[in-house]
Amino acid sequence: MIRLLIADDQALVRMGLRVLVEGEDDIELVGEATDGTEAIELARRHRPDVVLMDIRMPVRDGIEALREIVADARLSHTKVIMLTTFELDQYVFEALAGGASGFLIKGGDTVELLHAVRVVAEGSSLLSPSVTRRVIAEFATRAPRSKPHPQIHTLTEREAEIAGLVAEGLSNDGIAHRLFLSPATVRTHVSRAMIKLQARDRAQLVVYAVQSGLANP
Repeated sequence: MIRLLIADDQALVRMGLRVLVEGEDDIELVGEATDGTEAIELARRHRPDVVLMDIRMPVRDGIEALREIVADARLSHTKVIMLTTFELDQYVFEALAGGASGFLIKGGDTVELLHAVRVVAEGSSLLSPSVTRRVIAEFATRAPRSKPHPQIHTLTEREAEIAGLVAEGLSNDGIAHRLFLSPATVRTHVSRAMIKLQARDRAQLVVYAVQSGLANP
């Protein structure tokens, strides 16, 4: 059973999400927060598997709440999906750098949202398919210049190449097709790169790859 927490200051949005997940046998709604502070409190109380977090909320916004949840060792298994109104909301980039496992557009396809919750709960990451490449490209140009990840040198040449392709928005199947490898081999390289860089998930691997100059969006 996937334990889900919803954080959004709009009552109608929370109601819509509640109705949506209540019809799913494998998802349990454990709480609803109206601002970032309440989201942190409920996350610590209920230890959800996934948090659907609105970026813009009063008192404490979703970015601040995300950072505190990600930094809490007691919530190391909790994944956060950010909800945004606009495809290229300026806060999307901060969310990815802050440890979000992905983001979705508010009012988007309900099937996509449920898929996102399940994918992220399994330990993967999800960026809205319609804007993935645009977001990564924009992230690369907007992100402040920073030093490469301290463990980036531990990646093999193939792992670094594949991490860069992940950061360019390619799926495992897309990378396999590009490099003439099997999808299983690609998954192995991605997993090893994540372990070496201590990335929480694929989204964080994207951030590290971009910051380390492995990607060419």
